[in-house]
Amino acid sequence: MAILLVRHGETALNAARIMQPADTPLSERGHAQAQAVARRLAARGGVAAVLGSDLPRAWQTAEAIARATGAPLSASPLLKERNFGALRGQPYDSLGFDPLQMQEAPPGGESAADFERRIAAAFEAVRALRATLPADLVVVTHGLLIRRLLAGPLRVDAALIDGLHLGNTSVSIVGAAPPHALQLLNCTRHLDEAARDDAQALSGG
Repeated sequence: MAILLVRHGETALNAARIMQPADTPLSERGHAQAQAVARRLAARGGVAAVLGSDLPRAWQTAEAIARATGAPLSASPLLKERNFGALRGQPYDSLGFDPLQMQEAPPGGESAADFERRIAAAFEAVRALRATLPADLVVVTHGLLIRRLLAGPLRVDAALIDGLHLGNTSVSIVGAAPPHALQLLNCTRHLDEAARDDAQALSGG
């Protein structure tokens, strides 16, 4: 049994390298990616439940997976992407610094320390839900949150995740029980050439 971490599908702002407002939906290609990962997980089988961030881009991806697998779907606000406040809607490359690495809270946003505390709470919620299930739990969330989960509570080797570009609808799998051994990282083999993730798109924010 396992916990499957799935990043949401592409959004137009993602591809344009713009920090995303909370209400950003999937793009047309993002919906195609969501359908592709949903088919993959349905064919794999063994999905007992789907837990998703309630932001539209993750929720739409989670809905596609739940429909394809027949698994019950629930939302957790703990799984939202870091809140970048007034930076949302701004072109990433025009900021002159890397907001994904900033420690302080942007105006109206969330500090790195607050984000890490929320990630720890999210991980405990994921572990608690998985413990009640007879099979795998799929967790649909965001690029920066997945990277911080891997680096923090899951203690994945830094050499594997430093500079990692998590693809849209990438699948990473960890064991259900401690020490949550890494079984698969950032796999997008379910995407054909037309739906392939753009490596220049933002992987977080």
